[in-house]
Amino acid sequence: MKKEMQIRVLPEVAGQPEALRDYILQKEQLKPEDLRHVEIQRRSVDARSRQAYMNLKVCLYINEEFEPEEISLPDYPDVSNAREVIIVGSGPAGMFAALELIERGLKPIVIERGKDVKDRIKDLKGINVDHVVNEDSNYCFGEGGAGTYSDGKLYTRSKKRGDTKKVLELFVGFGAVKEILVESHPHIGTNKLPPIIAKMRECILQQGGEIHFNTRVTDLILEGEQIKGVKTQGNVNFYAEDVILATGHSARDIFEMLHRNGVAIELKPLAIGVRVEHPQSLIDSIQYNCKTRGEYLPPAAYNIVKQEDGRGVYSFCMCPGGVIAPCATKPGEIVTNGWSSSRRARATANSGIVVELHPKDFEPFSEYGPLAAMEFQKSIEQKAWQEGGKTQTAPAQRLVDFVNGKVSSDLPNTSYSPGITSVELGSVLPDFIHKRLQQGFRDFNKSMRGYLTNEAVVHAPESRTSSPVKIPRDWESLQHTQIAGLYPCGEGAGYAGGIVSAAMDGIKCAVRIAESHQ
Repeated sequence: MKKEMQIRVLPEVAGQPEALRDYILQKEQLKPEDLRHVEIQRRSVDARSRQAYMNLKVCLYINEEFEPEEISLPDYPDVSNAREVIIVGSGPAGMFAALELIERGLKPIVIERGKDVKDRIKDLKGINVDHVVNEDSNYCFGEGGAGTYSDGKLYTRSKKRGDTKKVLELFVGFGAVKEILVESHPHIGTNKLPPIIAKMRECILQQGGEIHFNTRVTDLILEGEQIKGVKTQGNVNFYAEDVILATGHSARDIFEMLHRNGVAIELKPLAIGVRVEHPQSLIDSIQYNCKTRGEYLPPAAYNIVKQEDGRGVYSFCMCPGGVIAPCATKPGEIVTNGWSSSRRARATANSGIVVELHPKDFEPFSEYGPLAAMEFQKSIEQKAWQEGGKTQTAPAQRLVDFVNGKVSSDLPNTSYSPGITSVELGSVLPDFIHKRLQQGFRDFNKSMRGYLTNEAVVHAPESRTSSPVKIPRDWESLQHTQIAGLYPCGEGAGYAGGIVSAAMDGIKCAVRIAESHQ
C-alpha cells in the first residue's frame, strides 16, 4: 500500500535518507522490511520558531515496490510544413509558446533580437568587465530572456494562470533536476539554465520550427486591423496571420513602436527602489536563529513587506548566496538585478527592496502618454549612471548611512563586478521613494533584528521589476483589443511576473491560436 503523510523533522533528519527512514519507522511503528521506499513529494523550510524544521510531504511504500515516475517530453510532431505562427522574443513566454504550438501541430517562427545562450556570455562579460552595453545582447535580451542569466527562480503565486506542473515537468524533461518538482520554492540556477534552454531550442529546430537570432523587430505589418507579419531591422519581412508578442519588460523600442503606430497600450505602474546586499551568514543567523547554518539547511532567504505612508515597501527577487548583476539595456543607464547559481554558495545575499508606485507619480512625464512610467523609470536609471561616474559603476551607500542620509566614507566589497562608488542615494532616487525606503529599512529591522547594519551595502537602482506598460488584450481570445491576430504575451505585455508565469502565459496564447484554427 501507499500512504501519504505530512511530517515536521529536524534538518539533519530530512537531509539524510537513512535518518528519515528511521524516523518514519519509529513514528509509524513499521517493520524495516515492510517499508520499501520513502518518496519526498514536497519540501519546505519552517523557521518560525527558534529551531528550524523541515516540512515534508512524503509517500510511504509499505509492502509495495517503488517505481519511479519517468518525466518524458511530449511526442512532438514534425511541423515543417504546418501553418506558421510568429513569436517575437525567445524568453520563457516565447519558448514555451513555441513548444506548445509544435505539440498542437503549428510551426513557430521565433524572432529574437539577441544571441543564443552561448554567444550571450561574451556580451555579459563586456558589461561586467569593460562597462560596454550591447543593446541587443545583455542580461535582458537574448535566448531564454532575462531569467536565463538572472537566477532561474521557478516560484510563482500565479497558480490560476495556467498549468504550473506542466511547466516544471517540461524543464525536467529538458534536463532540470527533479528536485524542482519537490521544493516549495524551486530554483534551477543561472549556471544550469542555459544548457536547458539550448535543448529547448534544439527541439524546436528538430521538429521543423525556426529561430532567427540577431533579428530585431522594428514594425508590424498590418492590413487594416489585422496583423499580417513583422518587419525587422535587416529589411527582412516575416509573414503570418498570428503573432505572439513576447518581448519582455525591457523592450522599450517595441513599446514606442506600438505607440507610434497608434496600437493601444496602457500605462502600468511598477515598483522601483534599490538592491541591498548582506553577508549570507548574517541573513542565516537572523532567519534561522543560529550562529551557523549547518550543512542541512539551505542558505536562508527572506520575504518582507511593510506599509510606509500608504505604500508597500517590500523585498523583490531575493537571491540567497547570490550576486548583483548589471542589467542595463542601453548605454547611459544603470540597472541592477540579482542571481544565484544552483548551489547558492556565494558568501553574499541580495534582494531588491522596492516601493510601490501609483499613476499620479508619473504626472511629470504625462507628455509621453502611456509611456510615462517608462520615461520615469528611464530618468532614474540615467541619473544613476551620471552619479556613478558615467560607467557601469553603480552608486552605492552602506545601509545605515543610507537610512541616515549620510555619504559613506568607504564601502565594503560587493559582488557587483563593475564596481561601486560612494554616493548619497537621495541624489538618485525621487524623494518620495527615498524617504519610504529609509523608513522601510528601519521597520525591516524590527522584524529581522540585525538587518539594519553597515555591513550591508545599497546599490541603485532596482528599476526593472515589471513592465511599465500593459498591452491590452481580450480576456477570452487573448488577442489585442484592436489588432486581430496579435497576441500580447508574458511579462512585457503585463500578464506575467517571472519565468513560470511567463511560460504559462506563452502556453495559453499558443493554445488559443491552435483552438482558433480547429
